[in-house]
Amino acid sequence: MPIDYKRLNGPEDAVPYKLFTKLNTKSLKEQYKSCISENGLRKDGRNILEHRKLFLKTGVVAHAKGSAYLEQGRTIVVTSVFDPREIPNRTDYSSKGEIYCEFKFAPFSCSKRRLHQQDSQEKEYSSVMKKALESVVCRHEFPNFQVDIYTLVLHNDGSALSAAITAAGAALVSAGIPMFDIVTSVTLSIQGNTVILDPDRTEESLSNIAIEKEHGTIVMCYLSSHEQVTNFYQVGHLSVDTVTKSMDTLIAACKNILPAIQKCFVRNVLEITRRE
Repeated sequence: MPIDYKRLNGPEDAVPYKLFTKLNTKSLKEQYKSCISENGLRKDGRNILEHRKLFLKTGVVAHAKGSAYLEQGRTIVVTSVFDPREIPNRTDYSSKGEIYCEFKFAPFSCSKRRLHQQDSQEKEYSSVMKKALESVVCRHEFPNFQVDIYTLVLHNDGSALSAAITAAGAALVSAGIPMFDIVTSVTLSIQGNTVILDPDRTEESLSNIAIEKEHGTIVMCYLSSHEQVTNFYQVGHLSVDTVTKSMDTLIAACKNILPAIQKCFVRNVLEITRRE
């Protein structure tokens, strides 16, 4: 599909505001070390293995079957789930339903303005979300039908993919879609011997740069009740031993954020009971 540049009109002689800011003379290694103070705390006061606080609310999109609004620090995500519909452009019968996922950054969500069409990164994140949710949803309950899931990132301050998957799981529960368990997802950034859980935008971007020999980002989706990993997404260069050692940290983090999501569902049930 051709890109419509008419929606991005602006002055022809516009100059990026970053040219007027002071140039950062620190090296990439110094910038990454400055993210963590000497006492092991980050700029927002968290430990390196501490997850940001979550705020979750369901039923925020009126025309959707189910929806969820998630705040993970300053990362804000909205996910909508719609009623199952027949799989388009398919002639044969499918015994299992399908999941359609669309991940999109809002044009104003990132430091660099995004286009209204999906770019390569958004398409890749959509594929990761689909693989993570396919094994969670009971697809045999709606054969030959498709469930559409749309995720919009209103503000990206790091770990947007894991926040989107967690919000999608909550939206599926809100829509009444049959599921095996509640899915949770966390992000882990690694740069040499430094491991950071739930990185912000600066920490995530620096971890994907080859400052040390081992560097990268891991996103894991987990079912706490069944103790199963639904998807594992890695970017960068990491050894097998490093990934294996990180699994325990990722699993513990997924289990730690599960009670916050369960409280949201309990609160919704209590509200419905009071109305009745």
